[in-house]
Amino acid sequence: MEKLVVTGGKKLHGRIAASGSKNVATKFLVASLLTAEEVIIENVPRITDFEVLLEIVKDLGVHATFKDHTVTVRADRITDYEIPFEAGAQIRPSSMLIAPLLVRMGRVLIPNPGGCRIGARPIERSIEGLEKMGASVRYVSEDGYFHAQANGLKGTKYRFEKNTHTGTETLIIAAVLAKGRTILENAAEEPEVDNLIDFLKSMGAQIERRGRTIIIDGVRKLKGTRFKVMPDRNEVVTFAIAAYITKGDITVANAEKKDIAVFLEKVSLAGGKWEEVDKGIRFWEGDLRATEVETSFHPGFMTDWQGPWTVLMTQAQGISTIHETVYENRFTYVEELKKMGAHIELFNPK
Repeated sequence: MEKLVVTGGKKLHGRIAASGSKNVATKFLVASLLTAEEVIIENVPRITDFEVLLEIVKDLGVHATFKDHTVTVRADRITDYEIPFEAGAQIRPSSMLIAPLLVRMGRVLIPNPGGCRIGARPIERSIEGLEKMGASVRYVSEDGYFHAQANGLKGTKYRFEKNTHTGTETLIIAAVLAKGRTILENAAEEPEVDNLIDFLKSMGAQIERRGRTIIIDGVRKLKGTRFKVMPDRNEVVTFAIAAYITKGDITVANAEKKDIAVFLEKVSLAGGKWEEVDKGIRFWEGDLRATEVETSFHPGFMTDWQGPWTVLMTQAQGISTIHETVYENRFTYVEELKKMGAHIELFNPK
């Protein structure tokens, strides 16, 4: 059995760059199937989700290579429309393949997506939006697949009932080659969504954001592109918290202030020190004090930051309150922290 042995008590110092965002790299790979021309994606992290998705794409007949954090994709021939069950059920981004395969193949068989078990993350909103665009989708419990067909997608107006990162991206990918205009209301505003939009625009897509409304005018075809994945905001925040917890001094070379603005606001209230430096942000020790944090969708405090923030608050003076509003199972790690001596009490504020 593999294991990590960590010897604590050392201050962390130095300069480091965050990897490319996993929540962007996988979506770029999905979107690259929209064109028959070559797509080159740079700054790709070597993570399981991406590598599994890459193998799925290869199984569909797509030519793809992955070397030195750069992926080259050519989807001039897609030979299959059925996502392998085991691989597809293993990761959540596999569900998004429904969009480019409907566009390119006119049909797709896709299993219920997998991913981490942090709470309910239904894909019904993606399916509902695709149906409004003219797709026919049904779930067959006997084989565990969604069966989808479309004789060409058409533009539509769709309002998301709740904020959905994946749903917004899936419908954007489906709409860029659809006939006519698609208007997505109450769409997600996360920086990762905008990075995907910029990627698609570099391929020739016509997309405009107006706050939480995204307008897509379908085009006849997309071209190849070369594009770089944005830094992973979760890694930036993790490195920052590592600096504070160890009373160290870390500079994250490619961190963007605008992408983690609410984190910087909260960490300032908690007594953490930071400053913008040339092409990055420096984080260093401070006298930590208790805070109140409530997770939300962008531009709120990201739910993915909640776990590291809880660890940080175990080292702060006073009683901190952390309210998770996005996923109901995000506190499963608390029992492990309590084994390490953390004083944490779970309660339902309702």
